[in-house]
Amino acid sequence: MKYEVLMTAQAAADLRAVFEYIAYDLLAGQNALDQLDRLEQAILSLDEMPERFRLCDKEPWKERNLRIMPVDHYLVLYIPHRGEKRVTVLRVMYGRRDLDAQLKQAKAPEEK
Repeated sequence: MKYEVLMTAQAAADLRAVFEYIAYDLLAGQNALDQLDRLEQAILSLDEMPERFRLCDKEPWKERNLRIMPVDHYLVLYIPHRGEKRVTVLRVMYGRRDLDAQLKQAKAPEEK
């Protein structure tokens, strides 16, 4: 069964920031386009078997079924909603960032 894949405004902003950093700070426009394409393709692939990636082991995120998908040097943080056949992408961040600190700053989304 296919899942609907939705992105939060924060996840969309994260993707823009990844593109802008690579394109404008590193001056690598084609690399930025390629990286954005790989991230978007990986995110769209969550429409099938979204629970195939590891579960976050920190609460309250573990209870919310937050999953972490690695894509190159980035992490896609998302929550699959099995009953609704929906996946919500919350964040896209550089993999070497302190994930625990980022999760502490984030607010756990409410279940619908």
